[in-house]
Amino acid sequence: METISEVKPKTIQYDILSGDPNPLGATVVDMGVNFCLFSKSASGVDLCLFKDANDDEPFQVISLKASGNRSFHYWHVLVKELPVGALYGYKVYGPFDPAVGRRFDQSRLLLDPYARAVVTPKAYNRQSLAPIGQTEVTHSHCMKCVVVDPQAYDWNGDKHVHHPYSRSVIYEVHLKGFTRHPNSKIEKSLLGTYTGLVKKIPFLKKLGITAVELMPVIQFDPQDVGNGLPTNYWGYSPIAFFAPHNGYCYCHDHKVIADEFRNMVRALHKANIEVILDVVFNHTAEGNEVGPTLSFKGLENDTYYILSHKQEYYMNYSGCGNTFNTNHSVVRRLIMDALRRWVVEMHIDGFRFDLASIMSRDEHGYPMENPPVLWEIESDPVLASTKIIAEAWDAGGLYQIGSFVGDKWAEWNGRFRDDIRRFLRGDNGAVSDFANRIAGSPDIYNKPFRDPNRSINMITCHDGFTLNDLVSYNHKHNEANGENNRDGCNENYSWNHGVEGPTNDQEIEALRLRQIKNFMVLLLLSQGTPMISMGDEVRRTQSGNNNTYCQDNEISWFDWDLVEKNKDLLAFVQHLIRFNQSQKIFRMERFWGEKPERGSECITWHGVKLFEPDRSYDSHSLAYQLKEEFGDYQYHFMINAWHQPLTFELPQTDHQWYRIIDTFQHNSFCSFGKSPVIENTSKVMERSLTVLMSKLY
Repeated sequence: METISEVKPKTIQYDILSGDPNPLGATVVDMGVNFCLFSKSASGVDLCLFKDANDDEPFQVISLKASGNRSFHYWHVLVKELPVGALYGYKVYGPFDPAVGRRFDQSRLLLDPYARAVVTPKAYNRQSLAPIGQTEVTHSHCMKCVVVDPQAYDWNGDKHVHHPYSRSVIYEVHLKGFTRHPNSKIEKSLLGTYTGLVKKIPFLKKLGITAVELMPVIQFDPQDVGNGLPTNYWGYSPIAFFAPHNGYCYCHDHKVIADEFRNMVRALHKANIEVILDVVFNHTAEGNEVGPTLSFKGLENDTYYILSHKQEYYMNYSGCGNTFNTNHSVVRRLIMDALRRWVVEMHIDGFRFDLASIMSRDEHGYPMENPPVLWEIESDPVLASTKIIAEAWDAGGLYQIGSFVGDKWAEWNGRFRDDIRRFLRGDNGAVSDFANRIAGSPDIYNKPFRDPNRSINMITCHDGFTLNDLVSYNHKHNEANGENNRDGCNENYSWNHGVEGPTNDQEIEALRLRQIKNFMVLLLLSQGTPMISMGDEVRRTQSGNNNTYCQDNEISWFDWDLVEKNKDLLAFVQHLIRFNQSQKIFRMERFWGEKPERGSECITWHGVKLFEPDRSYDSHSLAYQLKEEFGDYQYHFMINAWHQPLTFELPQTDHQWYRIIDTFQHNSFCSFGKSPVIENTSKVMERSLTVLMSKLY
């Protein structure tokens, strides 16, 4: 088949046939490319073909006729001999009547919702694509779709990686920010790209993580940002759910956008690392009634979005201007087809669903008891082996941690983050919730036979302080975002330990480092699946900014000089991950506190005195003993969040207790058998924790 460079001259037109209504999108077939688009209310559709992303005029316009190119609500055409790599977009005709939910605008070139790749012209201008009648539009301002043949890529035997949750350690990473810093020590052309991440796989492998959770890498609009700021850095602004984000490619040839992404996935799989995508099906980049028309608004506005009772306006459960109508049958099919595409064609191993509770709302915005799209995701055989993780809340007030539908879904456990922070900060009344979080949150996840590892535990994530900033700032410092520090969460349960921000005070610095180690131990050795946020292992800082969605600069990027500067902390985290992966007790698939038919619970709670845990309002300490029936070892954890040392009694054992972790010590981790022997009692210094280990038999 010819390449894009062989596209016929402008004066020669491609021949067409009527085409088929299935499948949707641009599909390579024996005779050329079949195009199909859903639009129920359109009066006409033009397929526009382009040679270059920057072209203002298409070299061929194919007008689809209702009599020969429409089957029910589907417009279709087959373009004979059209090459892979051809660029296209749609013009859709119909009434512009926002009062009844219609926003057709034939002056806009629209993206195909099923486009497998998208190109962005140099002159792309989001503002010029605002509602009808406000501006003149040229096609050189518009994104365009790419014809992709998903069968053409050689996976070279690549297979999905399927680590069970019980064996998983997730690393949340911003793909661009991970390697964009000039000190990343990779080729300049690869900074901030899919291929750049491949260069850092040895770092990820040595760290010991088993999965990368990539912040949005599905095509988004980087210009979807307000307050005169230059870019939407995080990417929670999707516009083409089937397409990898073209801005993360180092090669400017649009024909290989999908292949660059696949190369990255294949390389991560070769290192036995899963790839999880952060997907945003709760809203799109088109915003509210004053936002641009890029795709869905101009195709069938009242199908793709939940509209207000005044249909010119949008319901906004996402906090981003609109709400995707996920339980409409057409939109539900789009979501399912997109997920299957990422699994089958791109070898993705799992998904984290941003603001997933929106997907439980019906077409009027009301919560549903059994939302069809969520059950379909849960039961789909193509997705059966993939991880599906819910951010189980939305911006409209739904909070479904512990009550999200189904048995397959895992959940980001926001309660783990908050309750661990509160206890280590020294808050009163925090010890009972703290104990529950350590043991898999049985008070939240109380369904029978539930795997406790479906709780995705985190101390930090992209949204909020980094771990370094959590122990360095009492207050957010988001002035750089241009909103007078009004944006971002106000309550972070953080503590600066005496000075706001950086300090040369060695006592404060030692305490901050100790607290970071405390957080890491509790994250990696509590029951549940741990997720580390990019750079926490080397004290990455955002200078107190807890909402860096718009900061595509050194505020957000991974500073690779920190790897050497904080190598001792990095080594400590590496030891913790290896310990997590090597000990059976941290891989259990039943709750530690669950008593089986035969046998006993795995956890016994203590305080400074054995069998006397202090869960009073003023308590700031806790101890617990872990031992697995038929296991080889037992463990004793002692956590002191008080400002003075405490002495803990130790359980009797037939073998010696060895101190393997003491966050008060410079060398905080010692290998079992090579560490100090502890007898009878253990003194745990202020704001630190100690872990002992002993053989069982």
